[in-house]
Amino acid sequence: MALRKGWEPLTRKTVGSAPEAYGIVEFGDGSGTVVEAAAGFLPDELREELAYGDAEQVRWQRAQSLEHAETLLDER
Repeated sequence: MALRKGWEPLTRKTVGSAPEAYGIVEFGDGSGTVVEAAAGFLPDELREELAYGDAEQVRWQRAQSLEHAETLLDER
């Protein structure tokens, strides 16, 4: 199941607005199709995708810990 949060463009501004927290993140192409999902420290995941990936959009959900994020990722 995809995250309910709306897509945001994957830009430096969006990366800068990510909370300093663990969570799950979905990366999407220009049409809103999920191309990758990950669990981890949100700012790190977004920075890495911005630098090395090809996603155009992003959305995330905060988690209480890395373990919680991994569980949420497995359940999605």
